[in-house]
Order: sequence, then structure tokens, then C-alpha cells
Amino acid sequence: MPKPQDIPQLGQKAPDFKVPDQDGNWVSLADFRSHWLVLYFYPKDDTPGCTVEAKDFTSYEKEFSALGANILGVSPDSEKSHCRFIQKHNLSIQLLSDPEHQVCETYKVWRLKKFMGKEYMGVVRSTFLIDPDGNLTYVWSKVKTKGHAQAVLEKLREGLSNQ
Repeated sequence: MPKPQDIPQLGQKAPDFKVPDQDGNWVSLADFRSHWLVLYFYPKDDTPGCTVEAKDFTSYEKEFSALGANILGVSPDSEKSHCRFIQKHNLSIQLLSDPEHQVCETYKVWRLKKFMGKEYMGVVRSTFLIDPDGNLTYVWSKVKTKGHAQAVLEKLREGLSNQ
């Protein structure tokens, strides 16, 4: 299990990845060079907290886009599951499929979790703000969904004003 110091740190280059999105298109970190990127990890499509988070990011997508930022959600769900989730909740954000947890493990969000006395491996809800040079500028770990998308937007605005 990763220790906090093992989690990618601010100022470091964001770890690269290459996985398919909901439509089967391969997506990598390099595709977003010269743009800000919100890379958020969530446990499972169409569950209450994950739905709130995805709908919130969708509701703020135009503001993120106006600031030159893209939003990517990552979970272990299949491309087909992502398509159903997007259609059911009218989401406009891009979702990446990581069933082998390669990206989740690279970003150290695939960890031992506990629920009702049971232990299992799963995604710890986390978000990474990556600048146009591919550096991590902010990390949220163990995210609470309510108000999170707005907090990320505020941090992006702050980052842009410091440039």
C-alpha cells in the first residue's frame, strides 16, 4: 500500500498513461500538453457519489474549457459502462477505462479500502490538477464529492492568476 510520500507530489511531472476512453479512442497525457488537465479518479460508474462528482464536473465544464482546461474521469469500469453512465446522466466529460488499474496504480490511488469491516482493493477518490507543461500543481486525496468540482475550478483560477 502506498505511503503518502509515494503519491505523486506537487511540482513533479505527472505520470504518463495511455488508456481508452468511453468511445475506444486511446488517450494519453501527452494529448493534453499545452492545456491544463483535471484528472480525477473515482470508484464506480453510476453510484451516488460518483454520479454527483461527474454531474458537477459536467456542470462546470464550460468554465474549465474557457480557462483552457480539460477534464478526464478515470475508473476501472469498461468503455460500455462509461457510455451507459454518460448517456443516463447526460454527461459531457470524457471518461477513461482502466480495468487493469494501470493508471490508478501509477497515480497511487488503487489502495486497500475498508467498508463495513471488510477490506478490499479499490480506487480512493482523488483529483490531480496538471499544468500545460505536464507538472502536478495540486492534488486532492480522499475527495468528498460535494463542492469538489467548484473547488478544483477555484484552484485552477488561482493557478492561472499566479502565472
